[in-house]
Amino acid sequence: MSTWANLGLQDSASPLMEQLIFFHDHALLILVMITVLVGYLMFMLFFNCYINRFLLHGQLIELIWTFLPAIILLFIALPSLRLLYILDEINEPSVTLKSIGHQWYWSYEYSDFNNIEFDSYMIPTNELSTDGFRLLDVDNRVILPMNSQIRILVTAADVIHSWTIPALGVKVDGTPGRLNQTNFFINRPSLFYGQCSEICGANHSFMPIVIESVPVNYFIKWISNNMNS
Repeated sequence: MSTWANLGLQDSASPLMEQLIFFHDHALLILVMITVLVGYLMFMLFFNCYINRFLLHGQLIELIWTFLPAIILLFIALPSLRLLYILDEINEPSVTLKSIGHQWYWSYEYSDFNNIEFDSYMIPTNELSTDGFRLLDVDNRVILPMNSQIRILVTAADVIHSWTIPALGVKVDGTPGRLNQTNFFINRPSLFYGQCSEICGANHSFMPIVIESVPVNYFIKWISNNMNS
């Protein structure tokens, strides 16, 4: 999760988020180079006194400032398209999780395991334990196995919501009457926090998401206990 004075992106916990961070750094480097070049040219224009009475046209410089931006855009567009198709790729998921957005809480269903389902509400501040995070902790966490391909199906029961976990590089809009899907792969055990990132009403900021990533054998035990209860 983000911490105090954290101005950059969160540490990634999935290969997809790693690729997103690489692309962010790549695009930022190009932006810095453009900013430095344009800033230098503007600075020099203020202080030079070059005058050419006979300069009527300059085909070469016009060719350069036409083709150079197009080439720069290609350097941004091609990695962006590659990443877009990688994010859409879903290969034989091990677990399917269904998430339904309500005003203002989330419902989850593990449809692979005899339809285990539960609601997940934010823990009020006055009921929060000393080691809990205000406005981020929930009463029922989503338990998922690490090192496994996870598919998530997202929809909503009332208005548009958005299921977002920054550390995993996941953001899926939940739209009433529509089922959206994406996938992710968690590569370490941890707690991952997220929030609804659509403005879905008065209590929009009070429907957090918490994922608890555990080893596969712990996940199987958790599934077995919930199926038996």
